[in-house]
Order: sequence, then structure tokens, then C-alpha cells
Amino acid sequence: QVQIVESGGGLVQPGGSLRLSCEASGRIFSIVVIDWYHQAPGKQREMVASISSGGSTYYSDTVKGRFTISSDNRLKTVYLQMNSLKPEDTGVYYCKGDTTTGDYWGQGTQVTVSS
Repeated sequence: QVQIVESGGGLVQPGGSLRLSCEASGRIFSIVVIDWYHQAPGKQREMVASISSGGSTYYSDTVKGRFTISSDNRLKTVYLQMNSLKPEDTGVYYCKGDTTTGDYWGQGTQVTVSS
């Protein structure tokens, strides 16, 4: 199994920045992709960025150019650098590990963008 823990959320003003972290433990060698999802209040969870074990990255149109996903230790730690934050970026951010034996979610970290 794989355990996923997110951290780094908080309150930030519009235009500000935050860096989220996603720490994986357990059978980390089985992780193929790490995804970051955003769930705004009252809305469905949506993927905003992902990074593969080979280093390929994906960004949704809503965050492209503002967010950067990166990894060290072969997806053991994955970061989501969030710049130029907007009020609509508010919500819970979840990290998901896609492995050869299943998908594993973290508990989420709250991000609030407000003045």
C-alpha cells in the first residue's frame, strides 16, 4: 500500500503564492503518477496537475502558467507551487498516487484565497 499526506495549505491574499507538498510512503516504487486535485466548495473534485515517474507533467487550463508541479526522490515528495492565486482557487487540494495496484488519496489540505 501507499500512504499519501498533503501539507502546505493556508490562507493567502489574491495574487499571493503557496507551495503544497505531497509526501508518499509505503510502496513508493509502485507509484506511476502523482496527481493534484482541487475541490472548490460545493463542486466536484477536478485534477489540476500531474507528474509521472518519467517527469512528464500535465496542467489544466485553469492553472496553466500559474502552478508548477515538481518532484524529488522519484515521486516520494511532490510539490505544487501555486502563484498568482485567485479567489476561485479556494478549496481543498488532494494528492492522489496512481500505482500499479491501485489509487491512493491523501486527506487533503485547505487553501483559502481571500483578502
